[in-house]
Amino acid sequence: MPLLPEEPQIHESAQGPRVTPAAGRTTPTPRPVPGPRPAAPSRPGRPGPQRPTPPVQRTPRDGAPAKPGPSGPAVSAAPAAGPQIQLIPASAEGALDAADEAVDLLLDSGRAPGDVLMITTGAQHPWAEHELSFGEASYWAQHDAGDDVFYTDAAIASRAGSRPVVVVAVNGGPASAAGVALPLAHARAGALLIVCGDPQQINSVLGAGV
Repeated sequence: MPLLPEEPQIHESAQGPRVTPAAGRTTPTPRPVPGPRPAAPSRPGRPGPQRPTPPVQRTPRDGAPAKPGPSGPAVSAAPAAGPQIQLIPASAEGALDAADEAVDLLLDSGRAPGDVLMITTGAQHPWAEHELSFGEASYWAQHDAGDDVFYTDAAIASRAGSRPVVVVAVNGGPASAAGVALPLAHARAGALLIVCGDPQQINSVLGAGV
């Protein structure tokens, strides 16, 4: 049964924090190229200006029940054995911004950076380009360390390991890119799969292949 785009939310239960729909986005502001890699072991901050922290409902990490959130229909139903799937409608031009905002909400709600994998179908995320500029060995070492959000694209995502949360930005690329990235992302996501892009395209892939 195809997934219907409804009010998106970032959570692992029906009471988690919600993501603001990306419909009606304007063309995103060009992203600045990340600066030089610092000598310190820690990675540089996220590229681009910091967004104001959106109001989110905090979800306890220790398993305690969260306070009930606003009532509303579930975004989607996922099989008991698979991850929950959430859809954030966005244009190809706005999908990367929508995915970045979803990641910000996840981190603000208590998710560890190392829990998150982001996959793009079109242009690489600026951080993927930045890390690859130091060579593939350094790039995959960041992945293996598992201590930060890892950014990759559909062409090489099969090498990435599973993480609790996978975010996919359907931001263009070949027609076949989404058909490759979405089933792969579903297989890599342990608890939650968030997909940002055109609902009709996403439903056609997930409805048939997942």
